[in-house]
Amino acid sequence: MDLGLAGKVALVTGGDRGIGAAIALGLARCGCDVASVDRGPRAEAEAAADRIRATGRRAMAIEADVADFDAAGRAVVAVVAEFGRLDILVCNAGITRDGVVWKMTERQWDEVIDVNLKGCFTYNRAAAQVFMERRSGKIVNIASINGLRGKFAQANYAASKGGIVALTKSLAKELGKFNVNVNCVAPGMVMTEMATSLAPEFLDAAVEETVLGRLATPDDVANVVVFLCSEMSRHVTGQVIKVDGGQYI
Repeated sequence: MDLGLAGKVALVTGGDRGIGAAIALGLARCGCDVASVDRGPRAEAEAAADRIRATGRRAMAIEADVADFDAAGRAVVAVVAEFGRLDILVCNAGITRDGVVWKMTERQWDEVIDVNLKGCFTYNRAAAQVFMERRSGKIVNIASINGLRGKFAQANYAASKGGIVALTKSLAKELGKFNVNVNCVAPGMVMTEMATSLAPEFLDAAVEETVLGRLATPDDVANVVVFLCSEMSRHVTGQVIKVDGGQYI
């Protein structure tokens, strides 16, 4: 099935590992050239870029803090300069700094809000200006079911992801007249490096919540993101799509 992605250019934040890497690779396999923004080790960034190039598509690795307002603008300009266009933005970069609210420090709160929510805003804003001028574009922001329901010891994370949901819906209203689709994917527990560091009882509890009886893989999330970036979703905007195996219900 032709998803209409051949020759498109995508920018993925947090694209070097986990869900972000799966999204970047999924888009590349459908014909996109992909730029990734991350602040991890350069060896990791180049390895992710090499996996994209192995599909026959072009890749670009950008080292930046997603919360840096000016760096976001520079990254978008650099992608357009390198590839000649920008069609897709996926904001995936995210961190956790868990703790119950009465023990949570200001730094724990600020770090999560800065990366998860401000980092989403900075790139949505920068890409929106390109998409408005071109009168087309796709934005997919990665939230979480915990941004919809809250989560014990994750007030900062849940607040950041809930903010992403509200940001997504607001931008869908603002950018619709420019033919820009803005949607949100809210995963449940996904088996990433972040998840494997959790105690087994937390993973078991997540599986117990999930009606399909299993946790998602990064590819499960990536497949939905690719759909939202494709022409198959041209009449879908302002939506929050859960990819959680029924964990939320």
